[in-house]
Amino acid sequence: MRLFTRTAMAVIVTAATATAAWADAREVRIASHVSEFSPLHAQSKLFAEEIENRLPGQFVFKLYPSGQLGKEKDLMANVQAGAIEMINVASGVMKLDRKLGVFDLPWLFYNREHVRRAMAAGLEDAVRARIEEVGNVKVIGVYENGFRHVLNTKRPITEPFDLDGLKIRISGGKFRQGVFQQIGAQPQSVSWGETFTALQSGVVDGAEAAIYGFYEQKQFEVAKYLSLTSHVYTPSFLLSSKRFMDSLTDEQRTAFVEVGRAITDRAYQISEELEQEYIAEMSTKTELNAAELVKFQAATVKSYDAYIESQGYDYLKFVRETAKN
Repeated sequence: MRLFTRTAMAVIVTAATATAAWADAREVRIASHVSEFSPLHAQSKLFAEEIENRLPGQFVFKLYPSGQLGKEKDLMANVQAGAIEMINVASGVMKLDRKLGVFDLPWLFYNREHVRRAMAAGLEDAVRARIEEVGNVKVIGVYENGFRHVLNTKRPITEPFDLDGLKIRISGGKFRQGVFQQIGAQPQSVSWGETFTALQSGVVDGAEAAIYGFYEQKQFEVAKYLSLTSHVYTPSFLLSSKRFMDSLTDEQRTAFVEVGRAITDRAYQISEELEQEYIAEMSTKTELNAAELVKFQAATVKSYDAYIESQGYDYLKFVRETAKN
């Protein structure tokens, strides 16, 4: 059974206790560029519920997924300007600073457990501090958008040469396109909304995305092979505007910060549960396979050189010291 139901309306999260409490409660919008199927939506819902448990009746949270209040770039600009209270976004945060581009590096993590070890070892705190330093926002939580994989119509992707010659719809800019080109793929620029039709018609052979992206677009109905390549891992970032945080009482501000950290384990768990649910349903119509990660790492190792030269090794140190094959 799906963990979170889909709705076209903003989701209002509050305890329906007394009508009077609604009149006094402060409205807080949490907007995202991705859909209700995403772990980001689930994380925002969880945060709102936990704040309600801790500060009952003080807030009415309204969740706006699917870009209802703007695309990711617009949401970032609005939370920085204080025009919106909170957002939950992903790769857009990395554009704040080149050092945060560590998460664009290919095959950085072995699995979700490796991510958690690196984050706990100091990567999360370092990233939080960097975002707040350069972004004019408050980082409430660092959770998970997930690993990206490859879905295609031609064959399983097990080793790098399996991508040779395949036309793959790729997002993420020139760097990610370059990584795929390096291992033989032909990156294609197709809007996400048109990718289903492009797969169906053969304009592209495949696409790379997080599992929930394939699922919500039902691309697995026209592409036979789902390969768990795990080529990029992207965190999610629950952010608050400084203006909003400064307007809270000391008790409320403390609650937001503490709850944001306290739900981290549960946020990761929900993300994994959603992914496994979607994979289970998709596997009824696709051939599922794992990729040989070490071979992909070896094939793309030079992708790290420019990052290390310009941004240093300190973030990568957390990753490599917590790796376990």
